[in-house]
Amino acid sequence: MRRDLAFGLQLAFTLLVSAFLILPIGLSILTGFTANFIRGPLDGLTLRWVLEVWSRYGDTILLSLGLAVACLVVDLLVGVPAAYVLAKRRNWLTRIFEEMIVLPVAVPGLATALALVLLYGRFGEFRTSWLFLLIGHVLYTLPFMVRAVLAVLSSIDLKLLEEGAASLGAGCWTRLRTVVLPNITSGVLAGALTVLTLSIGEFNVTLLLSTPTTQTMPVGLAVAYTNARIELGSAYTILFFVMIVPLLIAMQAWGDPTRVAARRKPTLKDTEEA
Repeated sequence: MRRDLAFGLQLAFTLLVSAFLILPIGLSILTGFTANFIRGPLDGLTLRWVLEVWSRYGDTILLSLGLAVACLVVDLLVGVPAAYVLAKRRNWLTRIFEEMIVLPVAVPGLATALALVLLYGRFGEFRTSWLFLLIGHVLYTLPFMVRAVLAVLSSIDLKLLEEGAASLGAGCWTRLRTVVLPNITSGVLAGALTVLTLSIGEFNVTLLLSTPTTQTMPVGLAVAYTNARIELGSAYTILFFVMIVPLLIAMQAWGDPTRVAARRKPTLKDTEEA
């Protein structure tokens, strides 16, 4: 009896919290399909606002996608080798370097953006290009890529695997390609999904770095809610969710960078196959 009562209370509390979080999102999505917010859904549903968002702010959506992909490429080229070095050489210097990488996450985004403006603001063409936004996004997302890959590297015996492969005649690049990379795939995937999600939804850094010609989706969403009808801003939210929700689902499915490593512990057989 007491167990059933406790379960009922926990279920009720969970449903209450879920409703508290989901209802505002549902209302915003419904408003984006509503012909007139004041009259409500009874006045009819329409795709007018969604199409108008695309016609007005389509360039911000394409810029956000391109910026997220470019940010992912840079994070992969920088973050994966950095995580490998941090995992291979564990000492006080690498620990300090690891903390410095995470520093942009701890500092408020506006402070990071202000520092970038003070440093690069004098370069006019660069200041107004999308590459300026890319620097801010890389600074913000790089720690998540490094941590995701580092978590997997820390869960395997990297030294033993590399020594085993080296004893079988594998060179440095062969060890990286046939031993290290296959074992960190889950971490790279988790980091990639996190980077894409954060880059598309990043607002604080982008708000100060962007210009009228380099506005991303979150900035365009703020402009739509401020300067346009509530239906238009809500329709913008719909397009934002269409892009973000699949990434969030993928993160839930593959977002644990240690799951694959825990399920299949690498052994010396991996090096023999290499």
